Amino acid sequence: MIRIDRCLACVFAAFFAPPCLAQQVDRSKLPLPDAPFKGKIDKTFEGSKQDYPQPVSPPKGAPNVVLILIDDLGFGHPSTFGGPIPTPALDRLAESGVKYNRFHTTAICSPTRAALLTGRNHHECGFGTITELSTGYPGYHSVWPRSCASIAEVLKENGYSTAAWGKWHNTPDWETSPIGPFERWPTGLGFEYFYGFQGGETSQWYPQLFRNTTPIEIAKTPDEGYHLTEDLADDAIAWIQRQQSISPDKPYFVYFATGATHAPLHAPDEWIDKFEGEFDRGWDKVREETLARQKKLGIVPENTKLTPRPNEIDAWDSLSNDAKRLYARHQEVFAGFLAHTDYHVGRLIEAVRALPDAENTMIVYVAGDNGPSAEGSLTGTTNNVMTQNGIPDTVEAQLEEMEEIGGPKHENHFPVGWAWAGSSPFQWMKRVPSHFGGTRNGLVISWPAKVKDAGSIRSQFHHVIDIAPTIYEAVGIPEPQIVNGIKQTPIAGISMGYTIANPNADGRRKTQYFETGGHRAIYHDGWVATAFQGVPWELTGSKGFDNTKWELYNIEQDFSEAVDLADEAPEKLKQLQAIFDQEAEKFKVYPLDDRFAERVVNPERPSVARGRTSFSYAPGTTRIPEGSAPPIYQRSHTITASLKVSDDGSDGVILAEGGSSGGFTLYVENGKLVYEYNFFGKERNRVVSDTKLPSGEVEVAMDYQQKPVTKDNPAIGGTVSLTVNGKRVASGNVPHVVPKRFSATETLDIGSDLGSTVSEAYVAPHGFSGTITNVDIELK
Repeated sequence: MIRIDRCLACVFAAFFAPPCLAQQVDRSKLPLPDAPFKGKIDKTFEGSKQDYPQPVSPPKGAPNVVLILIDDLGFGHPSTFGGPIPTPALDRLAESGVKYNRFHTTAICSPTRAALLTGRNHHECGFGTITELSTGYPGYHSVWPRSCASIAEVLKENGYSTAAWGKWHNTPDWETSPIGPFERWPTGLGFEYFYGFQGGETSQWYPQLFRNTTPIEIAKTPDEGYHLTEDLADDAIAWIQRQQSISPDKPYFVYFATGATHAPLHAPDEWIDKFEGEFDRGWDKVREETLARQKKLGIVPENTKLTPRPNEIDAWDSLSNDAKRLYARHQEVFAGFLAHTDYHVGRLIEAVRALPDAENTMIVYVAGDNGPSAEGSLTGTTNNVMTQNGIPDTVEAQLEEMEEIGGPKHENHFPVGWAWAGSSPFQWMKRVPSHFGGTRNGLVISWPAKVKDAGSIRSQFHHVIDIAPTIYEAVGIPEPQIVNGIKQTPIAGISMGYTIANPNADGRRKTQYFETGGHRAIYHDGWVATAFQGVPWELTGSKGFDNTKWELYNIEQDFSEAVDLADEAPEKLKQLQAIFDQEAEKFKVYPLDDRFAERVVNPERPSVARGRTSFSYAPGTTRIPEGSAPPIYQRSHTITASLKVSDDGSDGVILAEGGSSGGFTLYVENGKLVYEYNFFGKERNRVVSDTKLPSGEVEVAMDYQQKPVTKDNPAIGGTVSLTVNGKRVASGNVPHVVPKRFSATETLDIGSDLGSTVSEAYVAPHGFSGTITNVDIELK
């Protein structure tokens, strides 16, 4: 990468750079040093001259920067890139900027976000996988290193206002509780403001939100019109307008990362209804139609081949009528979700474009942090947390709830066939970085002050690590060498500014590796070698690495990776395999690990709960994430609570963990003690005391005894007994329990049930009306 330490007009061809500046400060070392006093000090003020320390200013002409990231969106989903789902806001942005048809991500959430926000490869940042699957190796521990400063920190230290909204999936799972530590939250990594959620996904109807580091409960219910994407857009628009009202000469950096279109696929009915019947023709036909549109739009070359459907995915015509009806409904919901997302992101873009400095605002819109998700399994599901725990759904069970899909009751996700269709014309999907279905995502860059051939397409091969240096070049600052006294890992990205200046320029990215979950690939000089490590919807077990088959593609001639040349060019394959090994060694890719569900529970992972068997919670302790809560999954345990019950009785939640996707709750209903276990919304088992609680000081307890787990019954549960003041008052059976995790962002709460509720018998927060002295949990 060229370092921008000199006059920018002398380094670049004066296209992408701000006006020539005689920069007197060294911006490669951050924060900038305190300015020396240039006034005069005499014995009294009468002979003295003031000289205030001035705020840091960015280079003259530096643009505002808006970085937008959509979740789990495939290359073949939005209409902007030939997909079947109208995205008029993204279309308009592309008409004012340039589209990239050979831009790549890492194929999964946390890794792409780390690479995007630092300009380093994801393993260099410790994000070889998502935070919930971290392992204790340098490339996989999910602890954001101080040697990889974020774009936000770099821009803040260069005089920008910085803020982030939406999904933040880059704080270690064990550091996401309300007590921190907060060094690896957005506000600890350069963002002066944050409004969003921690973790991989959250309900769009009942999200678990934070403003900066303070937990926030939503002010409206879904029935009152609440939806997360709209909320995020409203808040971002308000912040930008406030910032520009107060300090219009100060540029801003906005990172807007929706939870959409990641599961659960939640959208208002009126948006879903727009697509009724639109997908009855099935995924095979939709995929063919998408490629035809892509060719017509010039998104792909005319000779692009449609890669075949994998044997593991059923042909649409082979499905039963019930399956077709259900699966079409799933895709209608997804389409409504994307259209709804496009509308509200469009409101944000229009608000930005309405501001006085709109011409000098650079919008970078990454249409997906990876390819479409296969986590809904072959059948789709009304609870994708269940499928990620390794428990499949069925068509029959979903049909009973089909009209509710997309609403607040379910954590729904479409079937794999629609993920495959959304990656048209490529092979595979999310979690498969060996092929472009997992890594090829649409990109739009709009900057009216600089883009002279708006609406055109760029075809240079680029990667998500190239965004950070592109922004630095646009702003006119160098790659930082030292930040807060820490020597920085060199940026691996290459600025894409040259592609805007010259659409026909030769691509400057010559080599790029890909790896997550054991899948791997290497791009080098127009060739790609790939190693596929098993279908991404099988979330348990390891395929091993001894007999992995490598494929070889010449993507200068074969845009979609349709023709495997491994047998025809074995020496070229060996060359690329050797390059992959070099890159893997250099960027901390080893050791490879293709397990998924097995890595959710890692006894070596740091945690406030690690190694403990006794936990005591004060009343009002809430929003404890699962990574910091007692690991009670398929484990015998006792919950004991000391209460004060009023003379006329006290109702409400004593303790709850999880939400509508799964969990348990201990509460009082009509004076009676109730334990309820929610098994992924498929089974709800209640154990209720025979009599009401007495008034005064009362000790209640729930004792759970786990049955032995078997291969044939991996979700087997156990027995429950309830006691009041030492006397058994009820007992019952919980046939099935959650093996690994209740949810992505639901929490353990004392004295209430926040977010979506575990039980359908009450609405949030359903606080306990008496007094809780303490709640103890003992693991056995």
